[in-house]
Amino acid sequence: MTADLSQIVKAYDVRGVVPDQWDETLAELFGAAFVRVTDATAIVVGHDMRPSSPGLAAAFARGATRLGADVTLIGLCSTDQLYFASGSLGLPGAMFTASHNPAQYNGIKMCRAGAAPVGQDTGLADIRALAERWLEEGAPEAAATPGTVTERDTLADYAAHLKGLVDLTAIRPLKVVVDAGNGMGGHTVPTVFDGLPLETVPMYFELDGTFPNHEANPLDPKNIVDLQARVRAEGADIGLAFDGDADRCFVVDERGEPVSPSAITALVAARELAKHPGGTIIHNLITSWSVPEVVRENGGLAVRTRVGHSFIKEEMARTGAIFGGEHSAHYYFKDFWNADTGMLAALHVLAALGGQEGTLSALVAEYDRYTGSGEINSTVVDQAARTAEVKAAYGEREDTTVDELDGLTVSSADWWFNLRPSNTEPLLRLNVEARDEATMAKIRDEVLALVRATG
Repeated sequence: MTADLSQIVKAYDVRGVVPDQWDETLAELFGAAFVRVTDATAIVVGHDMRPSSPGLAAAFARGATRLGADVTLIGLCSTDQLYFASGSLGLPGAMFTASHNPAQYNGIKMCRAGAAPVGQDTGLADIRALAERWLEEGAPEAAATPGTVTERDTLADYAAHLKGLVDLTAIRPLKVVVDAGNGMGGHTVPTVFDGLPLETVPMYFELDGTFPNHEANPLDPKNIVDLQARVRAEGADIGLAFDGDADRCFVVDERGEPVSPSAITALVAARELAKHPGGTIIHNLITSWSVPEVVRENGGLAVRTRVGHSFIKEEMARTGAIFGGEHSAHYYFKDFWNADTGMLAALHVLAALGGQEGTLSALVAEYDRYTGSGEINSTVVDQAARTAEVKAAYGEREDTTVDELDGLTVSSADWWFNLRPSNTEPLLRLNVEARDEATMAKIRDEVLALVRATG
């Protein structure tokens, strides 16, 4: 096929439409390139429930074995289950998934041994370059001795590992509604929750990569409407929603109200600091003020970083942090090879809720202290020029501070906002937080007026 790899090799992964942008031929070249760049003699490969995933994963394995690497195929799995396999087996890994993207998409998330991320600066650019070369010149010469392929089921070991990190055996019984969105949560939740004092009400557990009920993206409010209604109808204690590859988890309280990922980050941070006093907690710069406040109140050190899992994981490794959280419901744990696992975060929330008698809304109230806008996207052709206009409008005020760690962040005593460009689209993303709703709305509307001004 004729493929433009610049369109599908993103900052952290491979992502594109199958077969229009990439196919099994290219997957095989990616497998060979992955082995060459990581210098691996053995790798582990898993995939989600998308119709194209098994074929792409098998092709990747063929490319790897062609260059002499042995391949362990773990089959259907969540992305964090692949990270578990990479960490526990000490092998580089590849996960075939397009996460929450529509059915026609697929992708590859790659990692080195111990679930260390592979991004543009840590091997992905080299993998792309090799694949491009082999597309033009033909496949690389096969190794004298090809690698072997073995199959292995890691689900039970993954579940046991997680339950060994959070003890839920003594909690009060909880009624939990889980919306798997026809994604990999339908595969992992039954095994992880088995034997725990949880009454699980399943929604959309059937593995179906065409997503017949709703997109498997719980950060979009329309995709949790069913979960919210079911939690209220069931009188449940909590609702959980997983994205397509089940590495992110979104939480709904007993009223059916969304719990912000920042509040979950703060809650889990407090629990991890109880186990590891004085530990470091990573948070990206658009999580709530609540997060560093709770970390400091619990004797920890809060470290602020850019948005994006590669930056979080790099800071986790550099600082020896025990936990990290993002506004996008990605949660990272030192006890999980610094990788992100929504399932482990969910177990922490269940343990905290079931370890006391109050409701979830009451429990998280102390971690949810401010009013946020959520992320608001604006289509902007010249992102740099509009950002400069916003900086000029706010940067000279006596009561504000400005930093440009990731886009533009402007802070005052009562509010802050961050405006940053998308890596992949002509968008500016705005997040605003304030001490009250009126102030948040005022700042939000002021900034959007500048961003969206015509002429």
